[in-house]
Amino acid sequence: MDVRDKILRAAVTVFAEVGFRGATTRRIAQEAGVNEITLFRHFGSKDRLLHEAISRSDLAPPCTPELPRAPRRPRAELLAWAREHSEHLQQRRSLLCTCLAEMSEHPEIIPPHNPSTQAVEQLRDYLGRLRSAGFTTAPFDADIVAPMFLGVLFSDALGRQFMAQVYTRSPEKTLEGYVDFFLRGIGVEKTAGTLRAS
Repeated sequence: MDVRDKILRAAVTVFAEVGFRGATTRRIAQEAGVNEITLFRHFGSKDRLLHEAISRSDLAPPCTPELPRAPRRPRAELLAWAREHSEHLQQRRSLLCTCLAEMSEHPEIIPPHNPSTQAVEQLRDYLGRLRSAGFTTAPFDADIVAPMFLGVLFSDALGRQFMAQVYTRSPEKTLEGYVDFFLRGIGVEKTAGTLRAS
């Protein structure tokens, strides 16, 4: 891993732990195993460093698989995709919580094109393909239902930490329920072999 990536990873770790004010350049440099001069040489300022670090907080491989260009089994395809996205949110839960807490003072901290917005775009496109392939029977607006579905996954990722007693089913069972309910809502028929029998 090169020095720049080490600094970016350290910045995400420190920011998630202590927020914007606590994420001093000294602390980030220490976490990365470099000196502050190296940090400033690469990024110029703390603001630029944190913005890039959060923008690239998915330095690991992409968080979600591609939804197929030609849908065949909507339930299985959407469930696999939702499972991966949900795991991505769970892994970054502390970073998400810190970003939410910092947004009022630092709205620029959340990059406009991040993994969640990319996931909404991907789901919106997939819903269009489901409609074109004749899988859906109900009218729906993909610009409304795609963010709604991602919102459910986001809420689940945070809710399990703060309201654990409310989630009485396992994460997998709950995820299956979300997918089944969503597909029914957009009119994917059980007879298409995409939903389990009740």
